[in-house]
Amino acid sequence: MVKRFLEFLYQETKSLNQAAFLLGFFAFLSQILAFVRDRLLAHIFGASEALDIYYAAFRIPDFIFVAVASMVSLSVLLPFIVEEESKGKEYLRYFINNIFSFFSVVIILVSGLAFILMPVLASTLFKGFGPEALSETIFISRVLLLSPIILGFSNLFGSLTQAYQRFAVYALAPVLYNAGIILGIIFLAGSFGVLGIAIGVVAGALLHLLIQIPFVLTLGLFPKLLWRIDFSSIAKVVSLSLPRTLTLSMSQLAFIFLVALASLMPAGSISVLSFSFNLQSVPLALIGVSYSLAAFPTLSRHFKEKNIEAFKAQMIVTTRFIIFWSLPLTALIIVLRAQIVRVVLGSGEFLWDDTRLTAAVLALFAISSLSQSLLLLFMRGFYSAGFTRKPFFINLFSTSILFLFAWGLIKIFYTHEGLRIFIGSLLRVEDLPNIGVLVLPLAFSLAIILNSIILWLAFEKEFNGFSRGVTRSLFDSLGTSVVVGIVAYLSLKVFAPLFGTTTLIGLFLQGAISGLAACIVGIVVLATLKNKELSEIWNAIRDKFWKTKIIATDPEIV
Repeated sequence: MVKRFLEFLYQETKSLNQAAFLLGFFAFLSQILAFVRDRLLAHIFGASEALDIYYAAFRIPDFIFVAVASMVSLSVLLPFIVEEESKGKEYLRYFINNIFSFFSVVIILVSGLAFILMPVLASTLFKGFGPEALSETIFISRVLLLSPIILGFSNLFGSLTQAYQRFAVYALAPVLYNAGIILGIIFLAGSFGVLGIAIGVVAGALLHLLIQIPFVLTLGLFPKLLWRIDFSSIAKVVSLSLPRTLTLSMSQLAFIFLVALASLMPAGSISVLSFSFNLQSVPLALIGVSYSLAAFPTLSRHFKEKNIEAFKAQMIVTTRFIIFWSLPLTALIIVLRAQIVRVVLGSGEFLWDDTRLTAAVLALFAISSLSQSLLLLFMRGFYSAGFTRKPFFINLFSTSILFLFAWGLIKIFYTHEGLRIFIGSLLRVEDLPNIGVLVLPLAFSLAIILNSIILWLAFEKEFNGFSRGVTRSLFDSLGTSVVVGIVAYLSLKVFAPLFGTTTLIGLFLQGAISGLAACIVGIVVLATLKNKELSEIWNAIRDKFWKTKIIATDPEIV
């Protein structure tokens, strides 16, 4: 049994849908654990200042991870791995050692500097915190600085496992990461509070790293420190990664800005923002991340071979499937938001008013679900083609717009009662006090939608004819999503008296059966429209993608 499981983990995956489904399966498993993690946090702490401190303490370590560790991510290293491997194993081994040595120095120096400057950084960002909360935030942040170091090394190993199409082991790493956090909550949070959770985060990061190591050892590519770093090859990587790193850093800065604004709001606002952001990230993990990661090696190969038509065809196929899954799922999330939040988080210290406010924030995040998934794909499409500056400048513009939207909407929200009443009534939270946190996801979604539109237009300009290949899929999914949303809404009305809304089981059954009814109707609509994506997915399932055989004894980059 163990041998078969290890063979499954380290086998090569051979097609887009198979790879995407495999990544999606593990992403789903990781999200289940993430739900357990968040439910435990909500049960123990509720939407409270203590949990605000934990989420605020994450921001600077997360920013360091994105800003520094992204230089050794798959999106950056894959073209270099392909090039060096084509020269021979020794060239690839030297390249990996060189990158590992340089990255080790940089990530440790940056994390050490952040450790020293943490009091200044935290007091500047989280002005709404009192002295005790700020002191604890600084301490927890310093503990969490171990996380970007460990996950950065895991990123480097993950680039190799993905480059050699070992998607299963790569996808299992986040599952272990969440498992480590859960263990920290269960065994340490009771005695050490949020510090126990931080220890769990570090333990999860170690598991994330350790699962990657066996395959890297099998390849004979486990990195070693070099005393003399070849800065000529580092310069090539940095020149490619810098615009991408700056692009991703913009996204992190945007969320840091939202958390900083939430710290000025009543206690629990950061928790509500973070819980809802985690929930809305589920479609992104299941769809956007899975499909864009599965497509990236093939996109890189096609562009390296100068097969532009195949490159465009791969982008079109992947975009079609992202649209196919994202729009109906978005409709379900918006309609079933209260059931989702209450089932996932509703216990212990997480009160009904917390549920209602979190559900409202979730709905505002969800409207940009498709755009977030497409952003990942377009950025990987540009990166695989070696174009890194366009995504950076587009993201820089969109992040600036987000800052303006968030700041402007807060000003308007607190000075114009009509806007508060309109947004509150629309999301059925008008009777709750302190609903100002709603403007933060609204600003986020507006900026993300704008960002995706600009990126789409830029990609169409660079690769003419791209949009024509996805128009039919867009209209099919959009129409189906409207039907799905209506059926889910009506089903809630029908099943509410049958199951009740005062128990966990009743809410779960109400939401699950309503969602299932909506999905069945959606499939019927798509089948009636003779939707191409539905047919291709059915064929992939019939081919039993989970029983994919290893296609080569020696791994080859494709």
